[in-house]
Amino acid sequence: MMDIDEPLDFEVEDSLLINPVVPSKRKNLMGLDELLTEHYKEQSKLIENEARKQAKARKCYMKAIHSVEEMSEWGLCVFGEQKTTPPLSFPELGNWSILQSFMNNELNSLVGLTKEQEKSLATWTFFLMLYSSKEELRSSACEFWCAILSSKIQVGMRPIEIDWYPSYPELKSALETYGFLFNFSSNISAENSSGCKGPPQNIITWIKFTAVYCQVRCNKQSILLTSDCQELAEVILCLFLDRRLQGLSVLMRNCMQSIISSFTEEEWINSYSRIAKSIASRVPTDLNCLRAVQCISGVDPRTKHLKSVVAFEILVNCFENKHYPDMVHDDIGILTLLISINVKEKACDFFKMYIYLVLAENWLRYDEMFSDKPVICEMWGVFLRNCSCQISSSDLRPHASKVRNKAAFLLQGIGNS
Repeated sequence: MMDIDEPLDFEVEDSLLINPVVPSKRKNLMGLDELLTEHYKEQSKLIENEARKQAKARKCYMKAIHSVEEMSEWGLCVFGEQKTTPPLSFPELGNWSILQSFMNNELNSLVGLTKEQEKSLATWTFFLMLYSSKEELRSSACEFWCAILSSKIQVGMRPIEIDWYPSYPELKSALETYGFLFNFSSNISAENSSGCKGPPQNIITWIKFTAVYCQVRCNKQSILLTSDCQELAEVILCLFLDRRLQGLSVLMRNCMQSIISSFTEEEWINSYSRIAKSIASRVPTDLNCLRAVQCISGVDPRTKHLKSVVAFEILVNCFENKHYPDMVHDDIGILTLLISINVKEKACDFFKMYIYLVLAENWLRYDEMFSDKPVICEMWGVFLRNCSCQISSSDLRPHASKVRNKAAFLLQGIGNS
């Protein structure tokens, strides 16, 4: 008889029943809190890594910006070592009453003088104005001479006639004594000007006198040659580039206006190009060249034209130095070169691009014939679109955003015109 506890026949063959599986110990399951904790840990690591990358990129970017800004500071040293000033004693004057009336700015001190005394007084006051270290003396001398010169140009005022007038070589000699560098090097920047001397305080009276002197030229052509006025214009523009003379900007602008106005129409036609080329050859193609263009300020046609031509000649120099001599002597050639610049290239120098953009803007804006040149207008628009549309707003290269924003602004102006 079969034992009821014995396995059945088919059960004997079942390995699972013969060797039952012993359940293994279950692993502990992670709860929701643990999962969230692990998730946040991973997220924190990712955020920290990204923050480190951004901080490193920002540091590199700021370092690049800082280095570019350091290189792009405008300012040149246009004064070097000063020379010994000429003697200021004139024993032949003799009469103290003459000197006393001069100190009181009395023009009647010239009345009753012999021609020799008159010349001595005129020369003495002129030298005081240019070389005296005492502010009271040079200011009085400057007012004295400005009153004499102004009497020749003011309506209703009786001209004061004297036999001696200073000449341009004497004005130029004063600049040389001050240490003015007529052929200054563009490599002498404001940062490297520690060895440069000057300018002396007498440059103030020199500028004031020159302004009135050029106004008189309109009525008395013989006192200054055309070449003298050309060189004076170049000198004043160079003075604008010395940061130590920023406080004299108003005086220098007035002087520049007097010089420009002193040319006859025929003289001006033959002079503005020479002035522009001379300035372009002196000024380096950095922020100094933009400063030079900016300082030619005025609303009269001559000043606007000079501003346009100076900007164009500097652009010519920019590309001539890059070995494009055959393409840079006309409007189309310059714009063709500007359009050919690939702003998407990693090595694109946006600081130079900004220089080109501002120069081209001033060249075309103040060119009276610009609106009558449809091809030039179209090419200018193409260049602006290249700069505004092909530079991404997220481009972190130094000066890229500055070029993009400037071009977009100018392009908007073209669209509204």
